[in-house]
Amino acid sequence: MISHDELIDRCFTLSPDVRYAAVYINDVLRSRERAGLSGASAAESDRYEELLVNPAVLTLVRQRGNIDCGGLRYVVIRYGNFYQCVFPVPGGHVAVALETTSSLDRHLESIRTKIGEWVAPDER
Repeated sequence: MISHDELIDRCFTLSPDVRYAAVYINDVLRSRERAGLSGASAAESDRYEELLVNPAVLTLVRQRGNIDCGGLRYVVIRYGNFYQCVFPVPGGHVAVALETTSSLDRHLESIRTKIGEWVAPDER
């Protein structure tokens, strides 16, 4: 697997609409935001979101999805200033925040596919 930092770099190349990217895999967290953002959240708040909120949300939604909904592909949270898109991966998750002006239809499957190629190319 590529490094957390390389994965974040690649996420930023996917679209100029990417505001923030975080990788939390095997209890290691790395994150970065695009420079010059307006309406950015605090770094400490982002840290707790990646360590606590996103893993809990993924667990709840994955368990529900596995009952009779065909599983879980991703979760999107619409905050006031951005979309937080959380993609489960082996050992954790990758989060990508997009501008509110983004076309989610255009971005989500593309980002999910690329993350899958980068994180677990042998497990697809």
